[in-house]
Amino acid sequence: MNNHSESKEIKVVGIDLAKSIFHLHGANSQGKVVVRKKLSRSKLTVFMANLPPCLVAMEACGGSHDWARKLMEMGHDVRLISPQFVKPYVKSNKNDVADAEAICEAVQRPGMRFVPIKSVEQQDVQCIHRARSMAVSHRTAQANQIRGLLLEYGLVVAKGIASLRNAVPEALEDADNALTPMFRELLCGLWEEMLRLDEHIVAYDLQIKHLSEQSDVCKRLMTIPGVGPMVATALAASVADGKAFKSGREMAAWLGLVPRQHSTGGKPRLLGISKRGDVYLRKLLIHGARSALRWADRKQDRRSRWVSELANRRGQNIAAVALANKTVRTAWVLMTRDEAYRTALAAV
Repeated sequence: MNNHSESKEIKVVGIDLAKSIFHLHGANSQGKVVVRKKLSRSKLTVFMANLPPCLVAMEACGGSHDWARKLMEMGHDVRLISPQFVKPYVKSNKNDVADAEAICEAVQRPGMRFVPIKSVEQQDVQCIHRARSMAVSHRTAQANQIRGLLLEYGLVVAKGIASLRNAVPEALEDADNALTPMFRELLCGLWEEMLRLDEHIVAYDLQIKHLSEQSDVCKRLMTIPGVGPMVATALAASVADGKAFKSGREMAAWLGLVPRQHSTGGKPRLLGISKRGDVYLRKLLIHGARSALRWADRKQDRRSRWVSELANRRGQNIAAVALANKTVRTAWVLMTRDEAYRTALAAV
């Protein structure tokens, strides 16, 4: 009787997340299927609250961190898995039931990698970054539209936001150009919208700077050359705990800053960087590395000499990516050891 009850006890649960309807796949300690359910959002909460604590796995997707926090409060051990690591366990055709089973199977693999669960505070910071990124994209699109419309009237504006800031007011003030009254009114509206986007971006920047000044982790990260409030807050928000990574190289690989490999027959072959992980964070790190690279030839510390020599030997782009990789490794050390960056100890 006891053996029978143990065989029916749910030890591992895989949940395929959605907006309204969720599919659940439960297995016992031997990996045998115990339960398959199709539940609504409210019923899933009730079911998981009444379930004894067990291992729960979900794909890292929209809403997964919120569900992870809720399930952890219920006493469950929650793991988030990247969808690319779940896909190999999907049998035959893809559907919600097969996805839930694949998630349940994947979480039981000894070598599986998991996504760190973010806190509400981390998600708040990430939301600010995403909103700022969207505002910058809209401003760029607005600037390109204005530039293209002016070209139709014979007014050529050079590339860059700064050139446009000078050209538009001059075009509106010049009464002798080819702009019609109707287009002038339209141009005024487009220009005012762009100025509003500028105000939003400035407000986001001030908020990010304020957050960086309040965080001890961000203060330590900003001691690294090429790391400012933008990079520091984005990195702290993405990496809940540096100790989740075994080494700085593993953290750099998580961000896609290490070479891809295509090796066979004992012959190693390294390609370009893998570009895995958070695209936005990787972009910030590389931009920060470019900024540091501009001043590296004026400094004499080991790190600056190394990156300057690399830039002369391999070019600016490769040197910027290599410096971004080293920045991430350094950041891992500072986050795990609670130390500040010291130039004299910077290893090459």
